Amino acid sequence: MRGLILLFVILVNTAIFAQKVEYSIVVKDIETQLPIENATVLIMKTKQTLISNRDGKVTFELNGASSLQVSETNYETVTLRWGPLKPDLFVVYLKNNNNKLEEIVVSKEKPEKNLQKIVSNSRQKLANAYRLKVYVREFFMLDNKYSYYNDGLVNFQFEGNQKNSTTTLLVEQNRSYGLLETDVSADLMGYNLNNIMENYSNLKYFDPLLDSKTKKEYEFTTTGHPNNKDYYIMSVTPLDKSKKALDTFEIIYDPTKKLIVEFSIIIKPGNLAQIEEQTKVGSKNVTRSQVKVTYRIDGEDYYLLSSNEEIAYDLILKDQVKKNIQVRNNFITTNFNRQNFTYKESDVFKEKTLFNKKNKVLTKYWDLSGFTATDEEKGIINGLEFKL
Repeated sequence: MRGLILLFVILVNTAIFAQKVEYSIVVKDIETQLPIENATVLIMKTKQTLISNRDGKVTFELNGASSLQVSETNYETVTLRWGPLKPDLFVVYLKNNNNKLEEIVVSKEKPEKNLQKIVSNSRQKLANAYRLKVYVREFFMLDNKYSYYNDGLVNFQFEGNQKNSTTTLLVEQNRSYGLLETDVSADLMGYNLNNIMENYSNLKYFDPLLDSKTKKEYEFTTTGHPNNKDYYIMSVTPLDKSKKALDTFEIIYDPTKKLIVEFSIIIKPGNLAQIEEQTKVGSKNVTRSQVKVTYRIDGEDYYLLSSNEEIAYDLILKDQVKKNIQVRNNFITTNFNRQNFTYKESDVFKEKTLFNKKNKVLTKYWDLSGFTATDEEKGIINGLEFKL
């Protein structure tokens, strides 16, 4: 009888322990008490990563116990043991790293030569075999109205060599919905998921800065990071006399490891004004273009953490009528794994965007994405609930 009772207790405890529990964490600045947006929360047990929203909040489910690592470029990293963490809202305070003034970095090597080494080393480090589970989200706007939305939980399997990386894409779950009564499918021009991920791994964005014909159109400046002694910032801006260069780059990197931590690219309004407007039917005149990509360095592991891309352009129709199109795409890596997944060739997603994928919803995967959303975007996403 005692043996049966002991077995019963063990089984009950095991069942309770095996249940997934939802946790919420808010990340704040210890001095200002303000929430920290875009902080990274790493679940050490599962290697799941989440990004805090504008309220500093992340939500996740976990089976069992795990330590957490909370980090942000401008703050000291904090590792939390599991003991004090409760399912209720838990606040984590980070201390600002503001310990040195931004100053010009003096080096015998020209910044453009240094950038070449940094990009080459980052490419080589990214060109490995591994798997990323990524939450993908895309908004489409037509004439300033939200017109289409899609998101999904997808797996990218990387096969790399020293020159570049290629990806295989499998879609776990996804949803794709029109937001207007009118059919806008003819106007949809979403990001090619495989191409964009390969660009993040091969760092194609930096080709103009490495090309001997175009790099002379830019000015390169390197400064110390004002809030993190371990990083430098390289700013690359088009020269005033340049007729080709339009993009302005900011690259945050680790000067010791020679790895890119974050980069952003934007076409400033002044540079947009230099572009001659096209009038031919079918022409696209860019009105806004910006990219921000972050990477994670975790020991020997180095991979994409998150990205935000946005482009807007005027499409020229007949009689010089303009149609304004805006596309905003977001990636966030929710899990990194060195282990390959097994699949059948028929499982591989070979289309360009999730617009072309039949809806498959098994769980509310978007609730645990950790992505920042504006109030307007939250209203759109919440409004899709009745369609599921």
